Amino acid sequence: MVAQTPPEQRSFPPVDEQLAVIRRGIEKIVPEEELRARLELSAKTGLPLRVKYGIDPTGIDVHLGHTVPLRKLRQFQELGHQAVIIIGNATAMVGDPSGRDQARSKQLTAEDVEANARDYLQQVGKVVDLERAEVHRNGDWFHQLGFAELLRLCGQVTVAQLLTRDDFAKRYAAGTPIFLHECLYPVMQAFDSVVIASDIELGGTEQLYSFMLARDLQRSPAACELASRFMGAESSSRRLADGSLPLQLGAMSPILVGLDGVRRMGKSLGNYIGIAESPYEKMKKFMQVPDGVMRMYFELLTNTPLAEVEGLLAGHPKEAKLRLAREVISQYDPLAEADAAAERWQREVGGGGLPDEIAEFAVSRTHAKRSASGELPVVTLLVESGMCASSSEAVRKIRESAVFVISGTERQKIVDRQAMLPVQDGLILGVGKKQLRMLRTA
Repeated sequence: MVAQTPPEQRSFPPVDEQLAVIRRGIEKIVPEEELRARLELSAKTGLPLRVKYGIDPTGIDVHLGHTVPLRKLRQFQELGHQAVIIIGNATAMVGDPSGRDQARSKQLTAEDVEANARDYLQQVGKVVDLERAEVHRNGDWFHQLGFAELLRLCGQVTVAQLLTRDDFAKRYAAGTPIFLHECLYPVMQAFDSVVIASDIELGGTEQLYSFMLARDLQRSPAACELASRFMGAESSSRRLADGSLPLQLGAMSPILVGLDGVRRMGKSLGNYIGIAESPYEKMKKFMQVPDGVMRMYFELLTNTPLAEVEGLLAGHPKEAKLRLAREVISQYDPLAEADAAAERWQREVGGGGLPDEIAEFAVSRTHAKRSASGELPVVTLLVESGMCASSSEAVRKIRESAVFVISGTERQKIVDRQAMLPVQDGLILGVGKKQLRMLRTA
């Protein structure tokens, strides 16, 4: 665990300015009425709020959906408050049940989790200033709790409380198994807030139950006493006369939808933009974003003033997407590379030009010589290229006027399913706006 020392007194922007920054892109603050008072007390005492964000390193790819609360954490840092990151190397071995309709099929090993954690932090460092953040692994306390202490902690939470969770309630009603270790997860997440004396916890709207359970444990002198041997100086100094802690607020962001514009962004759904992807890959994906979700992306992923966003969205969608992509990409890659990615997209896709690199496919000359002219049907070439899975799909694409051929500088649309094409090096076959293959003879 990173040692904590009492912070020096800090100065903060006016409370109203802080509220404007904090509330942007936040769907719900619970309890909302406590936020101003907490900020005013912080300004009066010069003590920063302790703002918590927990990450379970169950994978290694951080995508833009993950960056929504991370960006909010960075904003709290820039306002002068203390970012506290919890790496859930203990909770990851249980698995977050939030939003799940069944238990995780495979539990991770400690080695898996630690390897993921190292890569996570490297990527998180592109969003949050890690030099000014506290970083803790919750295994530092959970791996030290004895059985009697764990029983005492669990004794602060009732089964009825757990069953109020939406995901548990649905599974219970449906007769789907709820395993005992899953019930520990929200208790563990809440106990993290006690150990680090969290003032505000960041996350998605599905985390409301865990955020409120943390308040219950923070008001429990017994839970606070259990946590006391793991607390740093700053956390310990916040305990009240009765042994409890000030209660945290939950600041919940909306769920960022993915490139399909419907489901939450996720790698398993293939609708994500990873922050470690190349600038050009990110650019191509941004240009696929449905028009209807651009406002959400601007609000959650950029600092562009919302009045300016409305003006951009009132104009041409392509220009708005290019601006959006450039602003987001330049947060994770050099601005020059973001600009180069935009120029390349305009040249290769937006402007109808050809990319610098085109995937190739091989066709045997012997195969071509079966016809007297050394040609092959376009349908055959579409299947050979891998752009169409079958002859019927190739025919359908031709009927949709989606197939074209480029020879030299000449581009010609294919409208006849019986068309024959010469088998020659450098011939380019295309389907739609994004698929191109260059023929090479073998």
